[in-house]
Amino acid sequence: MVRAFSGIQPSGTPHLGNYLGAFRRWADQQQADDLYCVVDLHAITVPYDTQTLRAQTVDLAAWLLAAGLDPDVCTLFVQSHVREHTELAWILNCVATTGELSRMVQFKEKSKGQESVSVGLFDYPVLQAADILLYHADEVPIGDDQRQHLELSRDIAQRFNHRFGETFTVPRPTFPPVGARIMDLQLVDNKMSKSETSPQGTIDLADDADATTRKIMRAVTDSGSEVRAAPDKPGVTNLLDLLAAASGASVDELERRYEGQGYGTFKRDVADAVNDALRPVRARHAELIADPAALIGLLYKGADRAREMASATMDTVRERVGLLR
Repeated sequence: MVRAFSGIQPSGTPHLGNYLGAFRRWADQQQADDLYCVVDLHAITVPYDTQTLRAQTVDLAAWLLAAGLDPDVCTLFVQSHVREHTELAWILNCVATTGELSRMVQFKEKSKGQESVSVGLFDYPVLQAADILLYHADEVPIGDDQRQHLELSRDIAQRFNHRFGETFTVPRPTFPPVGARIMDLQLVDNKMSKSETSPQGTIDLADDADATTRKIMRAVTDSGSEVRAAPDKPGVTNLLDLLAAASGASVDELERRYEGQGYGTFKRDVADAVNDALRPVRARHAELIADPAALIGLLYKGADRAREMASATMDTVRERVGLLR
């Protein structure tokens, strides 16, 4: 059986791009060997509030379950509950190079303008490699922005295997056919983000249906009135991608459907499709978050399952690198 692993940070508020590009795909494809992780250790690489981190960790787990992840099928857990992640990250630090990490585009973007940058932010991709390699993941469902990090994970696995013998599975990335890169509704050159830089351009999962509709109806479009996907029509292209992801129709089909129609009808249909897709998810999240103790209990059980696999991997790794046992 092919094993998938993926994770997401509990920072900011989960948004529509997270759901369409990740959560829903994970739920649709989940199998008994798959692991999904709330990566709270990654979230502390930049300034944060401790109480907010705890609350967002539980909230994110609720959204993942509401999207359809089933803890009786896959393993859902919190990264910091399995200490083998940090142990393996240190060992992989001795395999990765500073040159590789210096070339990471996300580090350059996140550290830009900061007076003080943590070593954790610089080393973020090595911890990510540890997350993946610890469980011998065959596949890692990712978005376009994670291609470089996944390639580093592959390089580290291959280098370790070459030096110390076959130990790690070399993972391969998988990408969704649609919804992989949902763009900001106002800043259409930017990916929809959990940051607060464009609140009107981001559809939060926690938004109600009216707020969702308002944001879509006010979304930036382009000159002309044709509903078609093209490089010179980034706003309309993004809305077409949204509607395709929410409805299951192809972009080509949608272009034919809206031929000769204006943006108003098109946007209204996008809003209706998005709200229809999110309505059961939002309702289930409200039920789950009402009992945080039960949620945390599910996460502890998931960590116990993950720890069994992680512990076996680390036994092998310690022996391979020559640590005294």
